[in-house]
Amino acid sequence: MIRIVVTALKAQQRYRELAILSAGPERLLTMLYDRLLLDIERGEAAQRRGDWQEANAQLQHAQSIVAELRSSLTDEWDGSEGLRSLYVFLGETLIGANIGRDPDRTRSCAELVRPLRDAWHAAAESLAAPADAAVRA
Repeated sequence: MIRIVVTALKAQQRYRELAILSAGPERLLTMLYDRLLLDIERGEAAQRRGDWQEANAQLQHAQSIVAELRSSLTDEWDGSEGLRSLYVFLGETLIGANIGRDPDRTRSCAELVRPLRDAWHAAAESLAAPADAAVRA
């Protein structure tokens, strides 16, 4: 029984790895935002139940994602400076929420990320729509 579970978990992990490796840039971005929001929500939940080790792990992973998003920005895009500033603020707020063990501050990070995630998903979908139409034509 344990062998079957381990095999299934390995297959699931491999599927996720292949999904990431084969994803286009817009899909990778939305995946990062989805995971960022999930980490923040998990971190807040762990803080509220007093599981500081789990909260720390989740919030540090969220901080890593924010750092990756920030480092991926180029100055070629007009919106880079504003988004970079937002990522700096978000990273600092996540650190403060983690150190201060402040679930309300963590929640404010989720409230900041959620509309951004939704906007990036909408942008990715709008890019996919013309491509899908061209494939069908």
